[in-house]
Amino acid sequence: MLENTFVVRATTHWRVRPTALPTIRRRCRACPSTEFQTQGRFRVNANHKLLDVWLLALCAQCGETIKLTVMERTHVRSIDPDMLSRFHENDASLAARLLTDPQLPHRNDVALDWSDAWRLDMDPFELPKADVLDVRVEFTHRIPLRVTTVIATGLDLSGSEVAKLIATGGITSDDKLTGRRASDFGFVMRW
Repeated sequence: MLENTFVVRATTHWRVRPTALPTIRRRCRACPSTEFQTQGRFRVNANHKLLDVWLLALCAQCGETIKLTVMERTHVRSIDPDMLSRFHENDASLAARLLTDPQLPHRNDVALDWSDAWRLDMDPFELPKADVLDVRVEFTHRIPLRVTTVIATGLDLSGSEVAKLIATGGITSDDKLTGRRASDFGFVMRW
């Protein structure tokens, strides 16, 4: 006689959202600090019909200002008037969007540290009542994070516990679950 075993599946959706602008990692010329903060302020400089646009950041220790190049020697007519207006108004949401573009840190030789600048919004789910949990993780902005950190935050586990579950097959995915990621992924957890 065959036993009927029922597998209880639960599905949930997680969203990674920014909560603040990231810390900018770069050596300060005036002090030993490597942390800069930006408040989303821009500087626009005109040279006839060519514009330069920089995002300003201040050293967390001494207040030294650095300029991150956003646009360089760009003809004024090639810039969207709405965007130009947002530069002049120091639009923090525009700064946040520009900081998620991988070209900005690369062009300015800086690293962005998102460790304290994101949160995970989750649909409600109950772990003890499910045998299998299907999770879909969506990034609302391009925020490169360690996959194990996102999973550990959502399941309220340590990073090493998540790594052990991945190694033993307790957490599986069609997506790569190691390293950093800034795009949507999914995984299945089995108890």
